[in-house]
Amino acid sequence: MIRRLSTAFMIALAVSIQLPAQQSMEPLDTAAIAQIKADGFEHSHAMELLHTLSDVYGPRLNWSPEYRDAAEWAMKTLRAWGVENVHTENIGPVGRGWTLKRFTAQVLEPRAFPLIAWPKAWSPSTRGTVRGDVIYLDAKTDADLEKYHGKLKNAIVLAVEPIEIHPHFTADAERLSDADLMKLANAGPPMPRQRRGRYADTSFFRRYRERALFNAKKAEFCMKEGAAVILDAGRGDDGTLGVAQATVPQPPPAPGERMGARVNAYDPDAPKILPQITLAAEHYNRLVRMLQAGEHVRMEIDLGVEFTEADSSFNVIGEIPGTDLKDEVVLIGGHFDSWQAATGGTDNATGVTTVMETARILKTLGIRPRRTIRFALWGGEEQGLYGSRGYVSRHLAEREGTAGAMMFGAPAGPIRKLPEYDRFSVYLNYDNGAGRVRGIYLQGNEAARTIFRAWFTQFGDSLAQTISLSNTGGTDHQSFDAVGLPGFQFIQDPLDYDVRTHHTNMDFSDRVPEEDLKQSCVVMAVFAYNAAMRDAMFPRKPMPAGR
Repeated sequence: MIRRLSTAFMIALAVSIQLPAQQSMEPLDTAAIAQIKADGFEHSHAMELLHTLSDVYGPRLNWSPEYRDAAEWAMKTLRAWGVENVHTENIGPVGRGWTLKRFTAQVLEPRAFPLIAWPKAWSPSTRGTVRGDVIYLDAKTDADLEKYHGKLKNAIVLAVEPIEIHPHFTADAERLSDADLMKLANAGPPMPRQRRGRYADTSFFRRYRERALFNAKKAEFCMKEGAAVILDAGRGDDGTLGVAQATVPQPPPAPGERMGARVNAYDPDAPKILPQITLAAEHYNRLVRMLQAGEHVRMEIDLGVEFTEADSSFNVIGEIPGTDLKDEVVLIGGHFDSWQAATGGTDNATGVTTVMETARILKTLGIRPRRTIRFALWGGEEQGLYGSRGYVSRHLAEREGTAGAMMFGAPAGPIRKLPEYDRFSVYLNYDNGAGRVRGIYLQGNEAARTIFRAWFTQFGDSLAQTISLSNTGGTDHQSFDAVGLPGFQFIQDPLDYDVRTHHTNMDFSDRVPEEDLKQSCVVMAVFAYNAAMRDAMFPRKPMPAGR
């Protein structure tokens, strides 16, 4: 149940939504909005789409056959609704597909027990069933490593330190509180082209780089010593483990280093690496403690995977053509790819569902927008926003150094605009889990405030009214903002996204509340419609001098 807003917050909210004079310049089609809300809430297909995408077509690891099968289903569905120009668009980079065929892992001695574990994406297979001694590589210096010389042959190696686990005294899931929303509403603008957060701390980055360098050295050492498998502990507890892709031993990226310059396990010419598996922290810690107590531990692992021929990554694109302003584009999107340990229910089948359900609602109602509304399901978001960045660089603008600027605050190069740049209105993104929309991040675009205020006010959800000048990172709206185009991500209730589902083995559609998803779909549909029907294109924030 959604709790009531506090009296203090209601007073603050009432003050915040006093509409300025220019708000009257934002005409809205209240009849069309009412139709969209009625169809989206009373005749929703959201959960059906979500379950099909997750349970039948998940996971959707980029480049995998499963990703391609899911894309074929999405395109067939969009075409059946009457969405036009549905197609795939190759955007690079080239990578190998990877499919898990079989996996078992258990301890054999001193007593048998199964393990909560999952292979890392693009890990190679073991050579059949591997049985070997378990060794904890307790090394923090080069001298420590030398102590293990000649001891790792055919061993199953615990390669990282144990994870500290504490009891949970608060609920895993939460909704944004009145105080949280007030803080967002009062936040200042993001600081472009400056390091933010922990990356602003040079001592943190130095420690991170030193640790990453030594971890790469440990992996190389295991390879040279003939180890059989490398194990690490996943983020999370209570049986939840975060797991992403296998690591290719190499120095960590320098600030501003181009993402594509790194060697990844999915690269067609990636070097040979050892099989890599992530264990639940509780099981990993137990094994370390057993070894430290002098126990002789043996394990059995059988990992079988299939690599498919390297191919280009691709997006799925479709559209509802506009009428009098058809050359101008409103774009909505979410990323289509997911990680391999679950079905990608909250990351990001919810975003894909929101985009597809918006298309269904608008086509069902026979809406003819003034601007073309384009729908994008991005590939390769998890590998560095490749899908949206590729779309932007092909259609809108190119800019050197964008990925490095996003990750580490490094300077970006000048923008080279393409012909579609000046006909692009706005991009709306959905990719923060399964929580209902509570507002939107302005990305420092103050000129958009009165527009969004009018739209949220007309939408009429008292729990979705927060407009924050700040930004959230790590998803596809940044590809547009990086070249000076309006790109926005919604503020969403966090639920248990960071604790339980984000990049974990528990990212299933079960974690998605139906009413939250329906509300998000309707918000997206209303906002896409409003943007397409405005007399003017969306305002753009001023770019720094020389950009």
